[in-house]
Amino acid sequence: MVVFSTLRPLLRLPISTIQNEASKRLMSGHRTFPLAPSRFQYIKFKDHFHYYLMLGIIPCTLAIFLANVFIGPSTLSEIPKDYTPKEWEYFRNPVTRLLAKYVTQSPQQEYEKYLAYVFQEQERTKIRLLENEIKQKMAERNDYQAYYYRPVAAKYHRVSREAADYLETIKGE
Repeated sequence: MVVFSTLRPLLRLPISTIQNEASKRLMSGHRTFPLAPSRFQYIKFKDHFHYYLMLGIIPCTLAIFLANVFIGPSTLSEIPKDYTPKEWEYFRNPVTRLLAKYVTQSPQQEYEKYLAYVFQEQERTKIRLLENEIKQKMAERNDYQAYYYRPVAAKYHRVSREAADYLETIKGE
């Protein structure tokens, strides 16, 4: 307590100074609120960006670090006679091996997909050539468009024929 009582005279200000400060604050002209665009969206975007960035970077960095420390790079060794190695086993880095095994497709799959695409395109080309040949023959012979023909069920023709025969018998001669 003695310390506070000795500091009291130093903390006291003259009353005129306090009154001048109060009058300046209360009586000074217009106090305007500056209009500024809201930064809410920017701050929210920044917060979400940092959150998801850290949500992805920290676990990925930790996983890569642990894989490199505990598993380490692969080394070449003799292959047993019965064993055929997979394509992802040729990568040196454990993370690259993991991605090659579970994320990307093997070169054999890519090649077979390409071959299937080439086969489908060849079939489409053959169909287009055949259609062009048919149209050319139809133009040469002034023929009708027979490939637009749709077969009709015969039962409706039988029903209409029976109705026509019945009407013929009723009508008489």
